[in-house]
Amino acid sequence: MGEPSDKRPVIDADECTGCGLCVDVCEHEVLDLVDDIAAIVNAGECTGCADCAEECPVESITMT
Repeated sequence: MGEPSDKRPVIDADECTGCGLCVDVCEHEVLDLVDDIAAIVNAGECTGCADCAEECPVESITMT
């Protein structure tokens, strides 16, 4: 698991393929698939670890 930070994930819905890998890797249940696209559904629980961004095979998640 990545180190906590103040950064948060931003998802490029146009690039997301809906594979769900980011959802699976997030231990805090911040992400879910909505209409087959990754979405932030529980932002308050995000620690900024960037595991979701690192797991994304199409790099549709950036940390800002």
